[in-house]
Amino acid sequence: MTPDPITAAPALLAPADWLIIGIILLLLGLSAFFSGSETALTAASRGKLKAQADKGSNGAHAAMRVTEDSERMIGALLLGNNIVNILSASLATALLTRLLGDGGVALATFVMTALVLVFGEVLPKTLAITYPEPVASRVAPVIRVLIVLFSPIVSVVRLLVRGILRLFGLKPDESGRMLAMREEIVGAISLGHSEGAVEKEDRDRLLGALHLGERTVEEVMRHRRQIEMVNADLPSDVILSQVLGSPHTRLPVYRGEAENIIGVIHAKDLLREVERVMRGADGAPGTMADLDVMKVAMKPYFVPETTTLDEQMREFLKRRTHFALVVDEYGSLQGLITLEDIIEEIVGDITDEFDVVHKEDALSRDANGDYSVDGAMTIRDLNRAMDWGLPDDEANTIAGLVIHEAQMIPNEGQAFSFHGFRFEVAAKRENRLTKLKIRPL
Repeated sequence: MTPDPITAAPALLAPADWLIIGIILLLLGLSAFFSGSETALTAASRGKLKAQADKGSNGAHAAMRVTEDSERMIGALLLGNNIVNILSASLATALLTRLLGDGGVALATFVMTALVLVFGEVLPKTLAITYPEPVASRVAPVIRVLIVLFSPIVSVVRLLVRGILRLFGLKPDESGRMLAMREEIVGAISLGHSEGAVEKEDRDRLLGALHLGERTVEEVMRHRRQIEMVNADLPSDVILSQVLGSPHTRLPVYRGEAENIIGVIHAKDLLREVERVMRGADGAPGTMADLDVMKVAMKPYFVPETTTLDEQMREFLKRRTHFALVVDEYGSLQGLITLEDIIEEIVGDITDEFDVVHKEDALSRDANGDYSVDGAMTIRDLNRAMDWGLPDDEANTIAGLVIHEAQMIPNEGQAFSFHGFRFEVAAKRENRLTKLKIRPL
């Protein structure tokens, strides 16, 4: 009776065959190493690796070095992974073909696919994605050596790939890494809030700080219509009463017309000058007529309306001042901005006992479920308060958004629907929409 070839196969294994099986298992282990290393190094957070490297972790430092050139790293890992996978499959096919004949090809394909899938791909990748930073720190020193060894081949492959990409009009962006990292931070913060890991207030502060470089002073400034000014031609006692009665510490001073700003008065400086004048230089008390307001007025500081908030904050800190007047490209006064306005973009509204406008006056909800919103309220403030997503690309205020979308100055009582909300003009003064009713659709 002729024995079954499959049953008789183990008896035909020579010492060389066992050596080949051992090599195949070794190659499967290398395949698992390459696959897990690729996943760990690409999934590891560079921020966490940097923190570990700062604490003295040599492995984390090596991982930082390896991931600096991701294209070179991935090229070396894929080259090594493909070599071991192809070599292991070839050895298995040769072994089973010799033992089983032509049927060994199909069996080798099935067996090696299962082994590579389970032990060479899924298992190591699952482990690496679960513990990316620890795995990356352990494999990075070895990967650095492999990158050096495979560098000539990887360089040739890189040139070939870039040449093919250029044929299709594509060019790798070497400068996009920092932008991608910034977008990753913004996305991580937003995702953390949506999943409940980050509080809304923390999200607003973090995103507010990140967005300072994208927003301009024009978007947060106090409009010139809301600026309280001092007329330099008024009597000194009238100016003193106005400054003491104002809720603001610094007031612009103009002469002739409001556009002609000639200085900025600080209340403390004015009071010091009043005390000096009233005491008198020779011991004899003076009078208010001797008070020269312009003597204590500071030189006005003008900034373009296109200046970013990040740049303006740096200028405030550099100049050691908190107050600037905003002008347009023609030099016309548009408004004013303070350091507090910029800080409020990060921490939210800052109010004190002298503030006369409160948040609840700008935003409230009536019995019908409509939100009553001050037309001068900025879209960004409304989005932060209500967690909405109204666009602020074309307008800064809610009234400006309605006018932009309606392509007209609507009348009181008119209603519009856009961006998933219903907007109704509740109050209007001249050409200004002073109060709006908003309802989500």
